[in-house]
Amino acid sequence: MANVINIKKGLDINLQGKAVPEVVSAGLSDVWSLTPTDYHGFVARVLVKAGDRILAGTPLLADKNHPEIQFVSAVSGTVLEIKRGAKRKLLNVLVQVDAQPEFVSFPKENPSDLSAETIQARLLEAGMWPFIKQRPYDVIANPAVQPKAIFINGFNTAPLAPDYAFALKGQAAELQAAVDALSKLTAGSVFLSLPGEHAANELKSLKGVEFRYFNGVHPAGNVGVQINHIQPVNKGEVVWTIDALNLLPMGRLFLKGKVDLTRLVAVAGPEVIKPQYVRCVPGTALSALVGGNVHKEIPLRYVNGDALSGQRVDADGFLGAYAHQLTVLHEGTDVHEFVGWIMPRFSIFSASRTYYTWLTQKLFPKQTFAPDTRILGGERALIMSGEYDKVFPMDILPEQLLRACLTLDYEKMEQLGIYEVAPEDYALCEYVCTSKIEVQRHVREALDALKRENGD
Repeated sequence: MANVINIKKGLDINLQGKAVPEVVSAGLSDVWSLTPTDYHGFVARVLVKAGDRILAGTPLLADKNHPEIQFVSAVSGTVLEIKRGAKRKLLNVLVQVDAQPEFVSFPKENPSDLSAETIQARLLEAGMWPFIKQRPYDVIANPAVQPKAIFINGFNTAPLAPDYAFALKGQAAELQAAVDALSKLTAGSVFLSLPGEHAANELKSLKGVEFRYFNGVHPAGNVGVQINHIQPVNKGEVVWTIDALNLLPMGRLFLKGKVDLTRLVAVAGPEVIKPQYVRCVPGTALSALVGGNVHKEIPLRYVNGDALSGQRVDADGFLGAYAHQLTVLHEGTDVHEFVGWIMPRFSIFSASRTYYTWLTQKLFPKQTFAPDTRILGGERALIMSGEYDKVFPMDILPEQLLRACLTLDYEKMEQLGIYEVAPEDYALCEYVCTSKIEVQRHVREALDALKRENGD
């Protein structure tokens, strides 16, 4: 199989507000949060109570179905509140943060000298396991099942995505330690995907991985697309995936003997005054990330992740567990236009020829856009033929699979490749859908239903 793979189907959306390679530290935040809804598909069991003293690395939650999978604190301090909502649904575990962090101590070890059982136990004990996801179902990996391969995603092509070369610079030792650990957990290959053969970052020096290079437009940076072109998933098979940025805390665990979840987060978007990288931990309050660096004179939407597949979060919310990007957009509820969306214009991006930007982008290919979040139309019960195929580069029939998901036709879903996809793989399909169907939600619901049906 060729090591260079060209992705021709897809769509790049050039939004304004890409983070410049400058790093600042997050502002002061007295409260930190562990948010269970960041982790899809698990039932939380609370391990602490209000008033408990905790350290960075102390387990706060465990999965009721897999008690060995634990979710740990990224900070030290005192548990303020176990916050619950309707029907006692767990919303947050809130912690009063210490001025100086203290850490749970773990042994400093070389993963190459450890057994697979020891490595797995260490990752589970230190709360690193939730970083590993599996296909099928796009959920936290089942530690009792050995994968046929592990896929490390070394780049991201989503709008305003962080620059992996910048975020990983100078941390080759941590990356190599994490790869050495992961390679012990599979009898198959560990694949690492990079953006073209000439990509310059710390990942190119890693040993013990098989490199694959991807050229092309978004979603070339989606791990689902990469799996589909490297080693597709069939029924009964399991593969694991992990983002290269999430290798860093794993490597620090083995090299430094502590749970250090510090990361660089790209605070970006058209409504950010100075887009930049912020050094923080997941669970940090958004107010500490953006401060006065956004246009508060208009209604804003905050998104944990990218504008296509990220999760909406309130202004008083917290950075998501998997988020390495915070996108800030104009909500658009204050916009009132003459004749609405049908007004001809040059400032709105269009995947079709609704607006003249298809022409201006040919003349000015670096043109950027500042959209709001209005969908400009209502949902219709019609899947337009041929739309999804233009932006869906996997060897799967996207329209037919979506129809099977909508009707929960399990047999047809399996035949059409449901085990390979995640909701993010359908993000562009949702974006170009003229019927305004919430495609990602329907795919997520179908995956959950199929998981229950199979008893997994």
